[in-house]
Amino acid sequence: MRVTRSVPALLQLHSDVDKGDGSIKYILSGEGASSIFIIDENTGDIHATKRLDREEQAYYTLRAQALDRLTNKPVEPESEFVIKIQDINDNEPKFLDGPYTAGVPEMSPVGTSVVQVTATDADDPTYGNSARVVYSILQGQPYFSVEPKTGVIKTALPNMDREAKDQYLLVIQAKDMVGQNGGLSGTTSVTVTLTDVNDNPPRFPRRSYQYNVPESLPVASVVARIKAADADVGPNAEMEYKIVDGDGLGVFKISVDKDTQEGIITIQKELDFEAKTSYTLRIEAANMHVDPRFLSLGPFSDMTTVKIIVEDVDEPPVFTSRLYSMVVSEAAKIGTIIGTVAAHDPDASNSPVRYSIDRNTDLERYFNIDANSGVITTAKSLDRETNAVHNITVLAMESQNPAQIGRGYVAITILDINDNAPEFAMEYETTVCENAQPGQVIQKISAIDKDDPPNGHQFYFSLTAEAANNHNFTLQDNKDNTATVLTKRNGFRRQEQSVFYLPIFIVDSGSPSLSSTNTLTIRVCDCDADGIAQTCNAEAYILPAGLSTGALIAILACVLTLLVLVLLIVTMRRRKKEPLIFDEERDIRENIVRYDDEGGGEEDTEAFDMAALRNLNIMRDTKTRRDVTPEIQFLSRPTFKSIPDNVIFREFIWERLKEADVDPCAPPYDSLQTYAFEGNGSVAESLSSLDSISSNSDQNYDYLSDWGPRFKRLADMYGTGPDCLYS
Repeated sequence: MRVTRSVPALLQLHSDVDKGDGSIKYILSGEGASSIFIIDENTGDIHATKRLDREEQAYYTLRAQALDRLTNKPVEPESEFVIKIQDINDNEPKFLDGPYTAGVPEMSPVGTSVVQVTATDADDPTYGNSARVVYSILQGQPYFSVEPKTGVIKTALPNMDREAKDQYLLVIQAKDMVGQNGGLSGTTSVTVTLTDVNDNPPRFPRRSYQYNVPESLPVASVVARIKAADADVGPNAEMEYKIVDGDGLGVFKISVDKDTQEGIITIQKELDFEAKTSYTLRIEAANMHVDPRFLSLGPFSDMTTVKIIVEDVDEPPVFTSRLYSMVVSEAAKIGTIIGTVAAHDPDASNSPVRYSIDRNTDLERYFNIDANSGVITTAKSLDRETNAVHNITVLAMESQNPAQIGRGYVAITILDINDNAPEFAMEYETTVCENAQPGQVIQKISAIDKDDPPNGHQFYFSLTAEAANNHNFTLQDNKDNTATVLTKRNGFRRQEQSVFYLPIFIVDSGSPSLSSTNTLTIRVCDCDADGIAQTCNAEAYILPAGLSTGALIAILACVLTLLVLVLLIVTMRRRKKEPLIFDEERDIRENIVRYDDEGGGEEDTEAFDMAALRNLNIMRDTKTRRDVTPEIQFLSRPTFKSIPDNVIFREFIWERLKEADVDPCAPPYDSLQTYAFEGNGSVAESLSSLDSISSNSDQNYDYLSDWGPRFKRLADMYGTGPDCLYS
């Protein structure tokens, strides 16, 4: 079977057995059969159903066969053939890595390589010129150029200055067909940045600078900031400053601020207008990183002059010494001169100075100072044992400007004298056993002295004259500031004497020496076999012979039991009495109704002679009812004592009233209306300890209703509400 090219078909298959009578049928199989390629089964013509793209698939392998139409059997063996897609220029060049960025140092020579760009073409490079690309520059001339075949971009101009222009935008074109007409093209952009080189030396904007500073400016303060201009950036602009000349070399120093590249001038020593009024500095600024290629442009350093003017400031007085050390004896009399301080005004005016002591440092006012001379004297008696060193502050004030105050410091050491007698080092608790033997040590004592002699203390111990010949104890001075107390006999008995008092005489070694007598208390104790005290109580031997400790305890227990019984009886009797607060079943109003006797006022004299209550000289004696709580004691009404007149009635009324007041279970006395007397307008006033609700009293007892149900009856009796008992 033959394969031939047919027009308009792609190919034509023909079998030698095909006579053209339609008995032969052609079929096609393989890559793209029926989808891309179809065959006419009668003629064998092969057609393409869609556009073919070599870039998608360049080859197709197909198989064809001729079959007998009737029997559907092959008349020839199957044939295989390959369809190759022929390329055409249908793809433009593309820059797959674009757009590009690149950098090149400024001032680079012509031809310095910047970056290489690459374009790719999808067409077949082996067929024609469809994939042969050449490069050209569309934008960026005359500064840069590109090699047509390699795409390498190079500088095209010398001395390109970053400080003039630091960035360029290039447009590069790639065209296939070797750049011929009809070829396809693609473009990309290239951003080229000029990187900095040190081609600019530093330069000061001014040849000289001047700054004014006060003389009071502290050390390490910043005086000025200067900066040399440098058009470069980064490390190429880094510089260092130094003072190369001038009269302020030791007074000022200059350093660089790493962030701003400024020169910072600071003070190294205190300024003094009176000593020097101005300083001149010669300062150099130089690049730290110099490029030898550009040394021809000039020195990469510059010089300037800085003049510093010192301004006068009114300064406080200055003491000749920062700390004065003085000594004085604690025996010094008031007015004794201790020492002298001196201060002066450092200004040119040299104003006079007046002195005073800062009393915050001398609260007890031990010292005085002469305001004009600065002489310090004692103002009170001194005591080294209270305060051995006094640290005071002396103030020096300018006479012309009191606001200017200088401070000096004085340490006054108090010298010791022997003014304190020695005494026991502690409070000794000394015991002696009843079975002690003669010569037995019972106590070792030592002494203390508040004084502080230069050579240390030396104490001497002895018994006083009246105790030197006692038969009980003796004292031995150990010559090492201690002494030992020993027994002189045996057979101590607590029944005879339980405590001994031994006066000991102590003398110090001062000049003159001081002494004191200290009494050592020695208790006689019952000791065990090891000499350890068991009991030192002598009272046990004073008790009767037959009364033991157990008997004493039994007696005390009986007494306590009797006391408890008495308390219980008293408590039970009190509980039998009715409380002042009545419950619902014991309403006080029943008592009032029972008597049903409302007084007839001043005219009612049925119960007793009313003359006994008229025109009495009344003597008020305030008494408080026991049934009134402390919080409302102001409610209790004062009782009355009348002068001796109508004694029978007076005493009778007084006794009844007193009984009502002291009885916590009784209602107010006048509520019973015992005398049928209400007493409105009487000069005798009410006899009750509480005001009657019908009187003109201004007392208000409505708050009783707020005290809860236990006070409800009292609120009903004395309140002013509509449910009041007496309303």
